[in-house]
Amino acid sequence: MRPMNTRETHIPFMKMHGLGNDFVIIDSRGQLGRVDNTLAKAMGDRHRGVGFDQLAELTDSPTGDVHLTFWNSDGTAAGACGNATRCIAHHILLETGKTKLHITTERGDLYAHDAGDGLTSVNMGAPLLNWDEIPLAEAMDTLALPIEGAPTATSMGNPHCTFFVDDAEAVAVTELGPIYEHHPLYPERTNVQWASLIGPDHIRMRVWERGAGLTEASGTSSCATVVAAARRGLTGRKARVDLDGGTLFIDWRDDGVWMTGPTAHVFNGQWRLT
Repeated sequence: MRPMNTRETHIPFMKMHGLGNDFVIIDSRGQLGRVDNTLAKAMGDRHRGVGFDQLAELTDSPTGDVHLTFWNSDGTAAGACGNATRCIAHHILLETGKTKLHITTERGDLYAHDAGDGLTSVNMGAPLLNWDEIPLAEAMDTLALPIEGAPTATSMGNPHCTFFVDDAEAVAVTELGPIYEHHPLYPERTNVQWASLIGPDHIRMRVWERGAGLTEASGTSSCATVVAAARRGLTGRKARVDLDGGTLFIDWRDDGVWMTGPTAHVFNGQWRLT
């Protein structure tokens, strides 16, 4: 437990990344949560703040080892963040000497373990596939949405819209991303992925994240993409996903979608409040 400092003038934080998908992590265990949308937006500014794709705050969990709350760099709340969960899991595994963790989030209960060779695995839970769970604006088949390109809708705690294309490298992500992020079929906005097959159970994917923009990697997007590919018969339920920042391994099992990959600690810092 970390004692609460009622005269706190600085907030300690860590900067971490998973394949270039970068995060600020604030440890508020032992005290009340300190992050709100104003703080998240200020810290998320890459020119005037620290800069990140997502911010994760650690608080005490009554049922698990830790509770995680996520924020996007624009100050909006994020329901889940796979790479940040993996980074934090690696940090806490080292901190505690444990080999397995129980993590609670808005998404639900997540489980993580050390996968060896510097890799960490997190079970991101079962995908949500019904239109009202994602959510979409109206009832429809989530396998092929009535949008040009017939993308697949999935939720992994965040809404996802996955396009399968011939060449993900050729997609103008920064131009198309904002358009689909705010598509009227997605009332809560959406993460957008463009994926192409480059071999058996091998996917190249690029991602635009709601509230963050173009990112080098996304854990929940990688999970959603493999789920969508398996549903469409393009791959099996276990696949390699190559992102701009590196590779994740996704395995859609009966107990949920497992994501495995590397993590990195960048630096520790102090955010001045006054």
